Amino acid sequence: MNRFFPVWRASLHHFLVWFQDLRGRTAWFPLKTFVFFFFVNLAFFWWALLTAYPRLLFGPKAEEYALMGFPVSFLGAIFDCVSLAATLVIVGRALRAESDHRFVAYLGFDLVVAVLAGLWVLFAFVVSGWLVNLILSLPETMADRGHLYEDRIASLMSEPLGRDNLRNLYFGVVMGASALFPTLFHLFLVGRSLLRSSRARGAAGEGT
Repeated sequence: MNRFFPVWRASLHHFLVWFQDLRGRTAWFPLKTFVFFFFVNLAFFWWALLTAYPRLLFGPKAEEYALMGFPVSFLGAIFDCVSLAATLVIVGRALRAESDHRFVAYLGFDLVVAVLAGLWVLFAFVVSGWLVNLILSLPETMADRGHLYEDRIASLMSEPLGRDNLRNLYFGVVMGASALFPTLFHLFLVGRSLLRSSRARGAAGEGT
């Protein structure tokens, strides 16, 4: 572990320097970041719909769900941009932390972001569904949309292995995947740092 944290810190510092350099030399960086996340969310939406509920793409609700992808992706891109900014602040403070415990504690805030991502997905679908129904003049209120997803969550909690519930869970995970990029990246760095530190420890052992 004596080698692990320095390697982890160095990897994270290297990424932060690279990202800040990229942001500094990229014109309209915030707008381009938002557009990137918008299309990522839109692609995930269509993939989740195609793999979990393909019948919705060709049935009577096809128009409703085709339109819903755009506000969902817009709201998802907002969350992704905010979570990215928050992650950069967290990383900066973690690297300035004097102890390894504080370093890990700061990076642990990304788990909070992961939880918030799930809640934001629900919020995005409630608002987007209501907005699309308003555009299509369908008889559904915001409260109706909220009750719909409340019932789905209650069903998931009571029967997590039910076929429809697993499908809804899969759909939610895919839709929240883009917001999990920072968390997944941290896990990748942890794994790579463990591998590098173990290799360095092995090389040092052979040298003695």
